[in-house]
Formats: sequence, C-alpha cells, structure tokens
Amino acid sequence: QVQLVESGGGLVQAGGSLRLSCAASGSIFSIYTMGWYRQAPGKQRELVATISSTGTTNYVDFVKGRFTISRDNVQNTVYLQMNSLKPEDTAVYYCNANRRHPISGILNNYWGQGTQVTVSS
Repeated sequence: QVQLVESGGGLVQAGGSLRLSCAASGSIFSIYTMGWYRQAPGKQRELVATISSTGTTNYVDFVKGRFTISRDNVQNTVYLQMNSLKPEDTAVYYCNANRRHPISGILNNYWGQGTQVTVSS
C-alpha cells in the first residue's frame, strides 16, 4: 500500500507559478512510477506528466516547456513545478503511483486526494 498526500495548490494569476508536492508513504517509493494527472470540472481526468523509477520523464504536449516533474527518493516526494500558468490549467491535480510486478504482472495503482489549482485571467 502507498499513501499519497498532495499539497501546494492554490489560486494564482495567469503567467504565475506553483509547485505541487506529493509525499508518499507506506512502501518503497523509489520503485514506483510517479505521475501527475488533472481533472477540470465536467472533464475526464487526464495525464499531465510522469517520471519513472529511473528518472525518465514524460509530458503531454500542452504542458511541455512549462511544467517540470521531479522526484526525491530520499524524501519520498514527487514535485510538479508549474510555470507560465494559464486559466485552462485550472483543475484538481492528482498524484499517482503505479508499478507492475515484474513476475506476477499485477498492477498496483494508487491515487492521492487531489489539490485544487485555480488560475485567474
């Protein structure tokens, strides 16, 4: 089991920055792929960025060049630095941890409770 707690959301003006944090506990953090997702009102949850256990990052096109995902395997924390924020970035941002067992193939998938990000125009 992995417990995830997000923090760092809030209200910011367009063009501003926020840094989200997700603290993990309960298992070996370093073996999990970590990700940030978001869900705007009336829309489906969508991927924002992921970082693998080896540090490989992946971003969706609409955040490339603006957002940076990183992880600290000592502090068991994953971060999302968000710059040049736009009103369309307004959403609840969720932290995710997942790992597929290399032998059984079972996927372990965990979510945080989410943190609200609101970008005003």
